Amino acid sequence: MSEVQQVPIRDESIRLGQLLKLANLVQDGAMARMVVENGEVTVDGQTVMRRGTQIRPGQVVGYAGQEITPVQG
Repeated sequence: MSEVQQVPIRDESIRLGQLLKLANLVQDGAMARMVVENGEVTVDGQTVMRRGTQIRPGQVVGYAGQEITPVQG
């Protein structure tokens, strides 16, 4: 895998679906829901099935060979 891409967020956490969109890994909320419900997304190495899962800085989200992490900024 490539290095982890940092994605700036405004708040202390962000919903998984929003993070995927913000990082341009998915085009829209419908695609975010589909890839999460299909079990294609991991958080800290564990498959996550809810796109509303809160992701905090330091957690690593994996999808389609990419890894991202939110950073407060």
